[in-house]
Amino acid sequence: MYLKNCWYVAGWSKDYGRTLIAERFLEEEIVIYRRNDGVPVALENSCPHRKLPLSEGKLEGDEVICGYHGLTFNCLGQCVSAPTQPDRIPRRAVVKSYPVQDRYRLLWIWMGDPELANPDLIFPIENFEDPSWGYTDGGVLDIECNYLWVCDNLLDPSHVAWVHVTSFAGAGTDDEPLELEKTDRGVVVSRWINGNMPSPYYAGLVKFTGKSDRLQHYEMCVPAIALNKSIYTPAGTGGNKKPITDLTYINISYNFMTPIDEDNTRYFWFQHRNTDPEDKVISDKMNAGARMAFEEDRSILEHVHSGMKDKKTPNIDLGLDAGAKQFRLMLKRLIDEENQNNK
Repeated sequence: MYLKNCWYVAGWSKDYGRTLIAERFLEEEIVIYRRNDGVPVALENSCPHRKLPLSEGKLEGDEVICGYHGLTFNCLGQCVSAPTQPDRIPRRAVVKSYPVQDRYRLLWIWMGDPELANPDLIFPIENFEDPSWGYTDGGVLDIECNYLWVCDNLLDPSHVAWVHVTSFAGAGTDDEPLELEKTDRGVVVSRWINGNMPSPYYAGLVKFTGKSDRLQHYEMCVPAIALNKSIYTPAGTGGNKKPITDLTYINISYNFMTPIDEDNTRYFWFQHRNTDPEDKVISDKMNAGARMAFEEDRSILEHVHSGMKDKKTPNIDLGLDAGAKQFRLMLKRLIDEENQNNK
């Protein structure tokens, strides 16, 4: 069900410190904490003796002590102390260790073979260090649905016309033709919508007045990372391969889906724009608008998950589902290859 040899977002870096935090990703129980020097650690959250979660124990120095009989584990998952038999540490008293990295204000976790965990494979955020770009605080949302329904939704520019009427909707989002492109990292569904007023969400953000040309760029990347780019430029200046102008407004919504299990997804996001880098009022307004829209998505997707899981009659596909179907096929091939290599 899951691609494991890749980096997923575990959480916001600021939310992990000198406490034991229990998490669940890809149906695996994990405990995360930071060493005294701030370096993050992720271990299997299960003592090998009687499977008490290590998160129910305590952190002493850089080591985790089980709350049942004191078995103590270092940052590599090795048992370094067994108080009830100090001269005979059990050889099988080992817990799995997961590679973790801080980057882009996020904590990333590698769920597969640790020897393959190259930090250079973390999804790149372009312009993150560019001081002329501003970003929002972002957020996190638990959704009671399979992560692939969230991926489908983030490859569907058309749903905004019905689900996000007061935010991302706008003329042309219901029926303008879509273009589909496969890339080496995923799938892009996009379209230019020309000669209309900006959508409600962007009306107060763009740096020009009057009608605009608008790009909806919905990109889903392996394993489940969406880059949704909105470009607004004065009417007549937009289109494929046309250069940006001094008034062109670009906002990129980065969306990271981490499967918890078959029925639950943890959804992280933040937005990155090419204007107003120090304007907290704008950042807070954008963040609030995004959270409102994603709450609208959550309501829809939880019902979709329930309906598709327990469907009584066959479902159908629409033309707008082409991108989602392509991404699912790409991901399935990678998962099948990974599973075959692990046999």
